[in-house]
Amino acid sequence: MSLTLLQAWQTAKSRLEAAGLAGPVIDARLLVEAAADATRADIVTDPYRALTPEQEERLGDYLSRREARQPVSHILGRKGFWKIMLSVTPDVLTPRPDTEVIVDYVLKKFPDEAAAFQILDLGVGSGAIVLSILAERPKAKGLATDISDEALAVARENAANLGLANQIAFARGDWTQGLADASFDIVVSNPPYIASEVIETLEPEVKDHEPRLALDGGTDGLDAYRHLAPEILRVLKPGGMFAVEIGYDQKDAVEALFNEAGADDVWTIKDLSTHDRVVVGVKNPLETGD
Repeated sequence: MSLTLLQAWQTAKSRLEAAGLAGPVIDARLLVEAAADATRADIVTDPYRALTPEQEERLGDYLSRREARQPVSHILGRKGFWKIMLSVTPDVLTPRPDTEVIVDYVLKKFPDEAAAFQILDLGVGSGAIVLSILAERPKAKGLATDISDEALAVARENAANLGLANQIAFARGDWTQGLADASFDIVVSNPPYIASEVIETLEPEVKDHEPRLALDGGTDGLDAYRHLAPEILRVLKPGGMFAVEIGYDQKDAVEALFNEAGADDVWTIKDLSTHDRVVVGVKNPLETGD
């Protein structure tokens, strides 16, 4: 006898709970929706709809993969972020709600939907940050760099799927390498910031499935910021602003690096869990370069 949508959700939830996974209720719902070609509303309004044998088999496969600690985003190949849906592969970090702090900050700084500005996203990954911003500011233009060809392919696909390909260009490179001075109004980045020795202590979903290149911040987790602080200020226009994600315990160190590089008004925004999460600041508007 076939499982109904409601039974499938309850069964999925029980299996994930038994496996000791965090967030089993949401994970179960997402996997059932995907396996059964259903929506959240379907589970509520049509709970006794039967799954086909193929859908049941697909759900069993999804649940086995989740029990093996594969991230839901990798099982489904997509992840919602801010107001957009992104394709996600093992070649990019799974976008996380903490990173939405950057998007929120930038959009509030440019509240006019007709605002025209140049934004640079360093280490673009899936494109979550810059594409979320460009989707709401159609006059803005973006450039995104990444050292990973595979990540750039994912970001390009996402830009195309969202109808944003004409607003953004992509370049393979090491951070700001080859970029001209004073070129951008905003620079955003979510660089690798986990200390090398800490990575092996992380949840299997992260240490076994996320790209190491996007996680490893060196011995103390600060390698990327040491490089980025002066370089971000170099490529910013006078009066331009930056927003970079940090680890919860890196506020003082990263603020110091940007202050040493000559940034003004450097401070840190907390995420919804009240952890220090995004260091922001501006380039002195009177700075004219060398």
